[in-house]
Amino acid sequence: KRQIFTKMKHEKAKEKKKRRKAAAEMREALGESAPPKPVPHTTESLRAPDITTVQEEDEEVAADAQNDEFAQYFNCEISPKILITTNKKSSLETRKLLDELVNVIPNSEYVKRGKVDMKDLVKQSTEREYTDIIVINEDMKKPNSIIVCHLPEGPTATFRLSSVKLKKQLKRHGNATQHRPEVILNNFKTRLGHSVGRMLGSLFHFDPEFRGRNVVTFHNQRDFIFFRRHRYVFKNNVRVGLQELGPRLTLKLRRLQKGTFDTTGGEYEWYYNHKQMDVNRRTFFL
Repeated sequence: KRQIFTKMKHEKAKEKKKRRKAAAEMREALGESAPPKPVPHTTESLRAPDITTVQEEDEEVAADAQNDEFAQYFNCEISPKILITTNKKSSLETRKLLDELVNVIPNSEYVKRGKVDMKDLVKQSTEREYTDIIVINEDMKKPNSIIVCHLPEGPTATFRLSSVKLKKQLKRHGNATQHRPEVILNNFKTRLGHSVGRMLGSLFHFDPEFRGRNVVTFHNQRDFIFFRRHRYVFKNNVRVGLQELGPRLTLKLRRLQKGTFDTTGGEYEWYYNHKQMDVNRRTFFL
């Protein structure tokens, strides 16, 4: 039965390839008069309408961006200075991920957490003029969440961490240089997504060194934020390829809190509640 199913699946894929080839030849023959290419129906393309969706050249969003917590960074008035640490007792897997994040994010450094509480860590980091804190937490000796706290006045975001692959686990990976990467924020469509995208973008230096051909991508798809780092590879004057440098990981927003980290008296701007938010599979928040 398995062989019959495999054969049917192979024949179906072969027929699909023939139809695509015939359609491509027809569009090439018709030229400009060819009908538009059909858009495939996906969960992302059929997402439910959201009143908070950001439109192009939205004056209200642009005005808010000029006065939010990240305005100084995007106006090139300050440069990011990132402190990266872990939970109080970190495992080897977490420290490996930490080492790679320090290599990815320019002007970042690892500081051992020790027995310092999060509130004290925020206070000490603010006094030392850090702009952001990244804390990698773990469960069962594997990294499972990341806290990003913007200083000195917040906000603070908590992400679930999954699908972590370090550089050595990637096939045909490249070796990164010390050049500051270009940052691409893709598919953050709502007001919440816009805020999260600006928060992630502000971790990297605003002035990339294009000579290094390094690019960091935060791609949002169905509220999962895929993090990738690549290098442009120019094969000739026409063709350009990408070589992955690592690490590779996936983030999913759990909480966005106003101000710095505060689990008792903090005010949440957005909080994930699966009982209320997972009712419709086509509803997305970023």
